[in-house]
Amino acid sequence: MTLLNSLLLGLIQGVAEFLPISSSGHLSIAQNLLGMGMEGADDVFFDVLLHLGTLAAVFVAYWVDIKEMVLEFLQMIGDAVHGGSSQKKIPSARRLILLIVVGTLPLFLILPIKDHVEALYGNTFFVGGALLVTGLLLYFCDRLRKGRKNERSASIVDALIVGLGQAVATCPGISRSGMTISMGCFRGFERRFAVRFAFLLSIPAVLGANILQLKDVAETGVDLALLPAYLVGVAAAALSGYLSIRLVRMVADKGKFGAFAYYCWIAGVVTVVLSLLKALNLLPWLAA
Repeated sequence: MTLLNSLLLGLIQGVAEFLPISSSGHLSIAQNLLGMGMEGADDVFFDVLLHLGTLAAVFVAYWVDIKEMVLEFLQMIGDAVHGGSSQKKIPSARRLILLIVVGTLPLFLILPIKDHVEALYGNTFFVGGALLVTGLLLYFCDRLRKGRKNERSASIVDALIVGLGQAVATCPGISRSGMTISMGCFRGFERRFAVRFAFLLSIPAVLGANILQLKDVAETGVDLALLPAYLVGVAAAALSGYLSIRLVRMVADKGKFGAFAYYCWIAGVVTVVLSLLKALNLLPWLAA
């Protein structure tokens, strides 16, 4: 792993994690078709670090929301200790916490098949097809009427359906942000809220996935000689991730996800074609 490879993978993670084009799909393409990446434990640890970099971007971009939810969570504990809340109306931050908890629950359905889902990471034919599906989601999302639901009016069922979309998006090539934003819009979310909810929903998902991966890292150890590459990758993921969040916010305001749909279709077709050529040994420069 060179510093350049680390930088490029960090940029891919940061940009594709939040733009609706699938970070897992692009990292799979980079590592399985272009030979960029690490092997074994180093690969797993680097993946954990890249996700922590993008998680940091979410915390910076949505710090106000996160701070309000933390304070509201502490208030909830205080209410429980003192035997109930004196507030007649449920605060919006408390409702948002509830929606995020409900939206996270479908991820537990993936745990029994986690190994099978991770195995898809090396199947670039599947990744290419999944990118085509992501493009379809974005195309139809772009043509929906603007919704009006926000954290005060979205229902438990709405959050659960968006969460099911996030669970499906654990498959490489299905964009997590694209799926959750689209599902939110299909359920009538106001576009800006659909984006905000999608990114806040990523926090427990990313933390949970990293905790599961840390077990594998602990069993095999970490190569400290790769520390410079780790740092470069994390910094690139965090910075590009923050800028990507700002871009998605602007796109959501205008309701113009169509360009991302066309990109996913092109990337999907190219990936399938390159995978076929690799399988037929027609392009020897592709990674073995």
